[in-house]
Amino acid sequence: MAAKQDTLERIFKLTEKGTTVKTELLAGLTTFVALAYIIFVNPNILADAGIPKEAAIASTIYATAVATALMALWANFPIAVAPGMGLNAFFAYYVVGALHLSWQVALGAVFLSGILFLILTFGGIRQAIIKAVPMNLKCAIGVGIGLFIAFIGLKNSGIIVANKATFVSVGNLTAPEPLLAFIGLIITAALMARSVKGSILIGILVTTILGMLFGVVPVPKGIGDIMSFKLPDVSPTFMQLDVRGAWEYGIFSIIFTFTIVELFDNMGTLIGLTRKAKLMDDKGEIQNLDKALTTDAVGTVISAGFGTSTVTSYIESAAGIAEGGKTGLTSLTVAALFLISLVFAPLVGIVPGFATAPALILVGALMMAEIAHVSFSDFTEGIPAFLTIIMMPLTFSIANGFAFGFISYTFIKTIAGRAKDVSLIMWLVSLAFLANFYMRLH
Repeated sequence: MAAKQDTLERIFKLTEKGTTVKTELLAGLTTFVALAYIIFVNPNILADAGIPKEAAIASTIYATAVATALMALWANFPIAVAPGMGLNAFFAYYVVGALHLSWQVALGAVFLSGILFLILTFGGIRQAIIKAVPMNLKCAIGVGIGLFIAFIGLKNSGIIVANKATFVSVGNLTAPEPLLAFIGLIITAALMARSVKGSILIGILVTTILGMLFGVVPVPKGIGDIMSFKLPDVSPTFMQLDVRGAWEYGIFSIIFTFTIVELFDNMGTLIGLTRKAKLMDDKGEIQNLDKALTTDAVGTVISAGFGTSTVTSYIESAAGIAEGGKTGLTSLTVAALFLISLVFAPLVGIVPGFATAPALILVGALMMAEIAHVSFSDFTEGIPAFLTIIMMPLTFSIANGFAFGFISYTFIKTIAGRAKDVSLIMWLVSLAFLANFYMRLH
């Protein structure tokens, strides 16, 4: 036992960080409970893209476990890494759904975005891009993605439906699926308001059980329907990515968007979490930050190989950090628990889309908090931010939200006589988006 503790001490520097093995293990368990909903939500979204659900379950778990273990052992951060909400929606509903590309091509785009992110990380270009994008647009991007995710959740649950006259309208709330989704939404939100750990996971399971009672979800007939020692088969998606197809379609349209969303989402999450874990010094510098960013980039490449959408650092790691997690032992515990969860793959397969829809809606609601940091008093800032936010759900595309926001910012600033506020990088990105729109029309 002493030898094991010495090994853990040497790897994770527990004493130096002011923590213990017991604290780190408890923190890891807490983060896992808070994050476990992704095991249910991500496969359902990937299945909408045509990926076999069993393979989607396996790829989600394997990619999360490997990327999180890498974060633990390489960066020594108490942060879990998993397929990102918003990025998975962009993957399934825009790249595959709207653009009608195969999921293999979409995985190729994920792979190339990981390579591009690595180049940005090693070349220092990452900092230049982040500095070039105004804070208003950075905040607006998160808000827009939140609305997009919530819209998908409302649509998948049947709470809102298509309407020829008004485009969208309220669905039949007396039907079992939308009714149960709404009940699940209320239950989960109430649990979150009471700060119950694992609220989203509990909400998903309660909604699924209610579905069984209503007869719209099959009731497990035995232990084999809940857990199995036969691991889910990842072979239908493992190394099935079509890199050439993604490259030929166009690097800017999808690869750039994957990269930019990952860039800002990951940077913001890492800064917030390391500050909460007191891993940031008085000068605002974070030890091993480059290693953490490299981990996300490598994790994205790995996730494409397994067959899932882009991975990113998860804000749910804050739950474990609040329990005292300060080192990679916390995230290594999370990785181990995800691997153990493989035996519960049959249970994941039972969970219906309307049970995971409330999670999408609530994650979207949480992302809306960033709107408090958007300034609408200056039209040259507020209008581009507004267009970024509104065009994501209304065009069913995160990429289009980026495009309208960047282009409008560049030209409104210039016409208003404030061209000096627009950096060269913003001009280059805006012109590239304009070129992309032109190519779509021709």
